[in-house]
Amino acid sequence: MATDSASINLTHHFLIAMPGMDDEAFAKSVVYMCEHSDRGALGLVINKPSDISLKNLFDKVELPLRRDDLTQTPVFQGGPVQTERGFVLHESMMPGSESVYASTMTIPGGLEMTTSKDVLEALSTGAGPRRVFVSLGYSAWGEGQLESEISDNSWLTVAADVGVIFDTPVEQRYDKALMLLGLQSWMLSPEAGHA
Repeated sequence: MATDSASINLTHHFLIAMPGMDDEAFAKSVVYMCEHSDRGALGLVINKPSDISLKNLFDKVELPLRRDDLTQTPVFQGGPVQTERGFVLHESMMPGSESVYASTMTIPGGLEMTTSKDVLEALSTGAGPRRVFVSLGYSAWGEGQLESEISDNSWLTVAADVGVIFDTPVEQRYDKALMLLGLQSWMLSPEAGHA
């Protein structure tokens, strides 16, 4: 039976924090899972904006931002790991082929996560991916850690809907992710029950 739980793959899923989550980095968070394997997991918190806008970020890396639709977009706190490093989640530029950027992870489900500066350079010229989500930092779990947290009722999981990431206002993302499960936040108890 243990092999069944080890074989779950939550890539391109949302992790939704249960109300009892006491880790400040993850309380009431929704994490988009970029990668999940038997070696561990990597994701980005999609509903915790920082006080930095994309315009501020581009100023810091000394690039112009020629995308008026993005100037006021917040940079997000993707998680507690490597909070000085940028991660750009975006739609695939050329589906079915290799990424156009130097350091990109292709995520089954049509998204890519790029960590190289060339994606920012493309955006600075007014090009690049149409829909982007930028975070500083990421979330990571070691081998078996996420599975253990799920079995302890720390997280709910559901297949990701990219509309929640790109089209839903930040303050509605937690509730919208819960709605994918047919739930509302008032239905959840902060107490974990074990039979």
